[in-house]
Amino acid sequence: METFKRLKEFYWPYRKYFFLSLFFLVFVTAITVVYPIILQLTIDEVVLKGQNNWIPYIAIAFLALMLVKGVATFFHQYLGDLFGITSVYYMRDALYKKLQILSFKYYDNAKTGDIMSRLTADVEGFRFFLSFGFAELIRIVLLIGFSLSVMFYYSVPLTIVTMAAMPFLAVVVFRFDKRVHPGFQGIRKSLGNLNTRVQENISGMHTVKSLSREDFEIGRFSSSNDNYRQNYVSTAHIWAKFFPLMEFIGNICAVALLAFGGYLVISDTIGLGELVAFFSLVWYILGPLMNLGFVVNQFSQAKASGERLNEILDAKEDIVEKENAIDVPIQGHVSFENVTLTYIEDDDEALKNISFDAPPGKVIGLIGATGSGKTSITQLITRFYEPESGAVLVDDHPVADYKLSTLRKHIGFVLQESFLFSTSIRENIAYGNPDISDEQVIDAAKRAQAHDFIMEMPNGYDTMLGERGMGLSGGQKQRIAIARAICINPSILVLDDATSAVDMETEFKIQKALREVMKGRTSFIIAHRISSLKHADEILVLDQGEIVERGTHDFLMNNKGPYQRIYDIQYQDRDAILNVTH
Repeated sequence: METFKRLKEFYWPYRKYFFLSLFFLVFVTAITVVYPIILQLTIDEVVLKGQNNWIPYIAIAFLALMLVKGVATFFHQYLGDLFGITSVYYMRDALYKKLQILSFKYYDNAKTGDIMSRLTADVEGFRFFLSFGFAELIRIVLLIGFSLSVMFYYSVPLTIVTMAAMPFLAVVVFRFDKRVHPGFQGIRKSLGNLNTRVQENISGMHTVKSLSREDFEIGRFSSSNDNYRQNYVSTAHIWAKFFPLMEFIGNICAVALLAFGGYLVISDTIGLGELVAFFSLVWYILGPLMNLGFVVNQFSQAKASGERLNEILDAKEDIVEKENAIDVPIQGHVSFENVTLTYIEDDDEALKNISFDAPPGKVIGLIGATGSGKTSITQLITRFYEPESGAVLVDDHPVADYKLSTLRKHIGFVLQESFLFSTSIRENIAYGNPDISDEQVIDAAKRAQAHDFIMEMPNGYDTMLGERGMGLSGGQKQRIAIARAICINPSILVLDDATSAVDMETEFKIQKALREVMKGRTSFIIAHRISSLKHADEILVLDQGEIVERGTHDFLMNNKGPYQRIYDIQYQDRDAILNVTH
């Protein structure tokens, strides 16, 4: 029950719905047990004694009981569903909030499809047990308890003979639970893998088709799909093996009842009506006991789902905001003091003893080979990751001293892969500052050289984009992302290879506009093209996480170091490279 205890905070506050549902369940169960009693009285006291004038009154009593039972059933089911739906509403909210505050380190290893599976299938599986499983378990206990009470009242010997096989049924149900729970864990895990495969394939459809890898992807999906099928077949085999055994034990009880009960009727120990009532009551016990396997199944599914949900809720929050975190305007003075960063424990360091100072308004260029640590530097400024050692300071305060929202709303971040939402262009540009005016949105688009192509779209700024900005070129997406960063009026501007997907002419226009935007702002330009950062106040050349060279463009051009070699490759040797390529 540890899984349910961990999730108690989500369903226990709404227990009033559950207990009200149980209140009506007691009526439903009690009326159900009254039916055989009325049947016994009808046979023994009315039919066998010839008092047929009572039959209309008995029929009216039956109708009244059915009416009361119908009303009670409605409230029982409605309140039970309300309990489950309300609980998982807040649970889903908590899961989503947790996903928003988890650091990049969590998402470095997480799979999108698996997370989606947890927030949909696993949450729904847990809801079903809250709405139905708990109440069904209590209904079984009540029905068995009421039925046994009436049976013992009618005949203790017949009850004992009939119930002799019950311990065997209890053992079978227990063994069923031990076998079926691991099966449902496998099903949930394989479903998450299957969703991941589908999500990755659809997101990367352009790459799949451009490389003619459709057959390969079909094979990978078929493999994941077969794993899901095998897990389900294995669980179905457990069901198929245990349920007939449960039914067989139940039928033994029924045979014992008819044999011994018939003997008692013949010997006038009990009445015929009591035997008929007994037969109904036995199935009120055997049915729920066999149905207990279904409840155990639901419990196992809910437990497996709850365990997967707890993995998200209990995930370590690497980036934690201090209780007394400061909330003050940021001027944009950034300093690194001997900063070292390691993404994975016992792995190579991504950054090694990085130190530099960037006063407000200064432009820092970052250049180096892929994986040299350029993006890692800017992700430490925004506290996407925590350094292993050293200090990252903004306005002479460690970044950990700031409220996360304060820190990040003062940093305009244009990522290397521009992500756009499936909404209008206007909403995408204003995403970081939704309260700005249309004039400010248009001004930001003009500065990012995006206004002209936006106006050529069918509905201008109201044009709806496809998923991840489908319908726009890479350069167009990057210009919208740049406009989005401009809209938040940041103190620190980070351009992570922001013009990599535009042509040289458009890059020149964007750079010209960005120079105006950069005035008075601390700016970091990550680029592979020297043309994108040669105007920077200081250029840091990185190699394997270390700064191997620093200075202005003119200084580095005369330093005969790595920067000059990069320049030679990009400019002087360009024709030779093109000839080799062709």
